[in-house]
Amino acid sequence: MTEFPPPADDGQPEAGVPRKRNAFTRFLDGVEWLGNLLPHPVTLFALLAVGIVLLSGLFGALGVAVVDPRPAGASGVADDGMIRAVSLMNVEGLQRIFTGLVDNFTSFAPLGVVLVAMLGVGVAEKSGLLSAAVRSLVLGAPPKLVTVAIVFAGIISNTASEVGYVVLIPLGGAIYYALGRHPLAGMAAAFAGVSGGYSANLLIGTIDPLLAGITEEAAQLIDPDYTVLATANWYFMVASTFLITAIGSLVSIYIVEPQLGKFDASKADPEILDEGMMQPLQSEEKKGLRWAGIAMLGVFALMALTLWPEWGVLRNLETGERMDSPFFDGFVVWILIFFVVIGYAYGRAAKTMKTDRDVIDAMAGALSSLGLYIVLVFFAAQFVAFFGWTHLGGITAVTGAQFLKDTGMTGPAMFFAFIGICALINLSLGSASAQWAVTAPIFVPMLMLIGYSPEAIQAAYRIGDSTTNIITPMMSYFGLILAWATRYQKDLGVGTLIAMMLPYSICFFIAWSVFFYLWTFALGLPVGPGSPTYYPAD
Repeated sequence: MTEFPPPADDGQPEAGVPRKRNAFTRFLDGVEWLGNLLPHPVTLFALLAVGIVLLSGLFGALGVAVVDPRPAGASGVADDGMIRAVSLMNVEGLQRIFTGLVDNFTSFAPLGVVLVAMLGVGVAEKSGLLSAAVRSLVLGAPPKLVTVAIVFAGIISNTASEVGYVVLIPLGGAIYYALGRHPLAGMAAAFAGVSGGYSANLLIGTIDPLLAGITEEAAQLIDPDYTVLATANWYFMVASTFLITAIGSLVSIYIVEPQLGKFDASKADPEILDEGMMQPLQSEEKKGLRWAGIAMLGVFALMALTLWPEWGVLRNLETGERMDSPFFDGFVVWILIFFVVIGYAYGRAAKTMKTDRDVIDAMAGALSSLGLYIVLVFFAAQFVAFFGWTHLGGITAVTGAQFLKDTGMTGPAMFFAFIGICALINLSLGSASAQWAVTAPIFVPMLMLIGYSPEAIQAAYRIGDSTTNIITPMMSYFGLILAWATRYQKDLGVGTLIAMMLPYSICFFIAWSVFFYLWTFALGLPVGPGSPTYYPAD
């Protein structure tokens, strides 16, 4: 096993040497201890699924219900305009559980995305491309600059939907390992950028038109002619990209990495420790990288031809739109094609892959490493499905939103409470679009009536939704991140991962909320092109 010399004067103790404790590190230790009291994530989701069934029986018997904020006649709205708790503790409920178990698993959206993407990533990894690319990137690079690059890349990856979760986060661990630093710190930096900075970006991503459409429908409850553009928050999100990059990098370098200390390779899965990670590139590897680069340009050209021209086959055939199109809806297919093509090009040139059997074996090996994740997804999918069937998710979201309304606050400082409520709701309802679909019909009309624009309201919502993604097991990809992290630390639990990400969540929440207040109200800057801050309430 390769031994890495410690960076000079890095201030970090050797593995096994006690670290200096302060109030914050003791707090994180407490969070980790409490979190690790939880059972294994698979057991946790199984218990939560059973708990939801039992709660549904209780709440259904009590007749718990809230007024549905969506307009009458909208999809999913009951005839009486109420969201009622649905019991699964009866004949119909038990039959639904029994017949829906398999469909819940196979239709769980992140599962298909991860499996398809990993087919391609497996080829790139087995061919040696990822190892060579990482080494060419990090050898001789300033360690702190690498951290900034990882966080920034995580934020930008959101343009391509799930690519950051399935590619960049494990790559962050590999990069840090290659540098002789703690791999979990690299994964944390990438996770912070991808998920904690979910709404920040330099480009319009797939989530922008989706949220804008929901916001527009909610705004039209007050103003039937109101429209919200996909670029509604673009200015603010571009500026937020640099804020989140800076905050995420500082937290990584000065809080998370020192807290983790030195990497103890004895706790890792030996198969993930590549002893050649710090070796200089050989001539065949350099040749492979050149051919991989040519292949990459070819894939990019193909992508452009399917999207950019007027006749692009993956544009929206009805509207001609590029952003709201099959190109982005099926972006995971591009991930598969990209990594298979460049991985095989590298492998042929570097003589690590010769036949189709090598490609097939690489794909099979990639999927075999996801055994724990697949087991976890089975139980997580049941919990998510049961939560939706019982309507407890909608009831929780509406109740939380109503709390903000009952406070009676109307000044700009009210947005701090609004962002906080969104962050709390996100802990139990992890999908950005699902949460906004239920809460926007309350938040948007309510805040429009006291004088704030839907665009500003949506920007504030996105802060709350993003900042707690990294600390909630309800986030769709949390289980995947945990499965990858355990390859570097076999005994890592939910509490350890939450404690590792909590400093990011706290710092992002505070800094981003203050930045929103300063940007929108102190400086009076618009959150996007043509986006007002205020709405002329009667």
